[in-house]
Amino acid sequence: MVARLVIAAPSSGAGKTTVATGLMAAFAGRGLAVSPHKVGPDYIDPGYHALATGRPGRNLDAYMCGTGLVAPLFLHGARGCDLAVVEGVMGLYDGAADQGELASTAQVAKLLKAPVVLVVDASSQSRSVAALVHGFASWDPEVRIGA
Repeated sequence: MVARLVIAAPSSGAGKTTVATGLMAAFAGRGLAVSPHKVGPDYIDPGYHALATGRPGRNLDAYMCGTGLVAPLFLHGARGCDLAVVEGVMGLYDGAADQGELASTAQVAKLLKAPVVLVVDASSQSRSVAALVHGFASWDPEVRIGA
């Protein structure tokens, strides 16, 4: 089992790509073999991930591939690595329209049994950000927010 971490946020534009790519580069810079992944079909962010890690960035798309292939594709891409970092898509619980949790970052985190780091843009907030994070952490007990 390779160590794994999912980077998620309440919405797009919160800084997931910056945090995920920065963590990938930091871990790789410390000599770890890092396997980079992105939830959903995305062909831009995996390029940044590849530059940060020296390994191909891979998509984990439960909508296109089906939920049964997410974990095997992840394990194939992470073979021989010390750590895998998965960047989420949109908001943590946002998935395919009118399909419930299908293809959401939360679903992929559950399929991979991976802890979630929630990236929150706390600008113009103080104590309110605690309520936001608490709400995300309590929404679905199968999603483990915090490592």
